[in-house]
Order: sequence, then C-alpha cells, then structure tokens
Amino acid sequence: MKRRGEKIVVVTAYDAPTARIEAEAGVDIILVGDSVGVNVLGYAHEREVTLADMAHHIAAVRRGAPDIYIIGDLPYATYDTSQQAIESSRLLREAGANCVKFEGAQPEIMRALTAAGFDVCAHLGLESQHHDVKRRQGKTAQAAAKLYDDALALDAAGQNFVVLELVPQELAARITQAIGAPTIGIGAGAATDGQVLVVNDLAGITAREFKHNRRYGAVGAALREAVEAYARDVRAGVFPAEAHAFHMADDERSAFERAARGES
Repeated sequence: MKRRGEKIVVVTAYDAPTARIEAEAGVDIILVGDSVGVNVLGYAHEREVTLADMAHHIAAVRRGAPDIYIIGDLPYATYDTSQQAIESSRLLREAGANCVKFEGAQPEIMRALTAAGFDVCAHLGLESQHHDVKRRQGKTAQAAAKLYDDALALDAAGQNFVVLELVPQELAARITQAIGAPTIGIGAGAATDGQVLVVNDLAGITAREFKHNRRYGAVGAALREAVEAYARDVRAGVFPAEAHAFHMADDERSAFERAARGES
C-alpha cells in the first residue's frame, strides 16, 4: 500500500464487538494499544497496563475480527532486554497479534524480534509509557534530527511499521520519504502512509478534546441518553411493558398454580 500510495487505515479496539464493527467498516489494521489502560480499565497511566491485560484484550479483538491484521502493544517494562521482548511477544502472538509494537529508539530490540520471526512496529515521538507529560515532540531542529535518525536506525534494523505520534508534519513527511516501512501517524499530519486514532476519541466516548483528533460520532452522549431514558422508564413502571414479557402456556400455568398451592 505504501508503494502504491494507498493510505492505511488503523484504529484501536479493545473488545470483540468493537473489533467486529471496525472490521465490517473496512479498516486495514486494528491496534490493541496500551491505551486500553486509561480508556477501558480505569488506570491512571499506561504504565499500569500488564502483559496479561494486553493478551486478554488482544484475544478478545481476535475473536471479534478473526481475519484482520492486529498490532498489539508490548506494555511498559516487558521489553527491557532482547530475551524479555521475545518472551513477551510470544505471549501476544499466542493471544492473536500479528505484529507487536514497542516504544523508543531501540534497534537492538528490533533486530532481536525480527530475527525471531516477529512483525514489529516501532513507536517514535510521544511515548506514553515513558513520558510523564504528554506533549508534542521534535519541535526543535535538534530534537527532530534525533527522531529522524532514530527512524532510519529502526528501519535498518527491520521494522515493519513505525507509529509517529505528536511530531511536526514536516518531520513526519521527511521520515515517510526516507524509510521503507510504512509510517502510521497520530498527530503527525497528512503526509504519513497511514493514520491511527483511538476509537474512544473518534467516536466521542472520550470527554476530553485533542487537537490531533476529529470526532466522527457522539457515542458517549448517545449511550448516556439511552441509559437515562431506561432509568426513567424503570422508575415510572413503563418498562418492561407487556410486549417484553413471556407467558406460560395455559395448561402449564394451571399445573404450576396447583403445585404452588400444594395440590397434587
């Protein structure tokens, strides 16, 4: 798709129903990100996400979308060494991931994983696992040059994809032109080979507004309104109505009533 100039559509999913909907909508790749921690599990930070959490949610997404290509995040402190990265990646692959992703410029980890037969996605720019403050990266010439060199090094080490998060569009464009692997942008402008958004953000489940995001729906508001309407109907005694009830056959009901009265 990169060679043909076709844009790659990536979106996150964390459960089977959402994955099924996304696959039916025609996305190319589902990312099961460590963003599951703050978007679904109620964690305060991505660092709290465990390998077991990721395997659990990858397996759910695989059940919902059995034929789609899945990238799964290696969580914080599960790829500190090459051997640890390989062992962690095996668990995610067994859960259903086609590709594993890790943060930072670590060509040695990339080489180890690709040599072990894994598809691997790098992640440069904002690193949610490692940056305490989530802000734009590569704003200065020096910082941009470092990210550019990191992307080249990871490409030489065999990366299959690289996510570029919250970096200037000019930098993302130059990296996209310079490397063989497809670039997947989030807050990196339109020149990358593909785009990824968090499904909670694009669907309007997340309350917070992000400059890099566009809301394509109002799922959060619709769900709240639906639950409020349900609560009103239950309290008013109008749900369930007769249309929602089930009844016994007359003969079975008569037999039950006799049994309830203790009659033989």
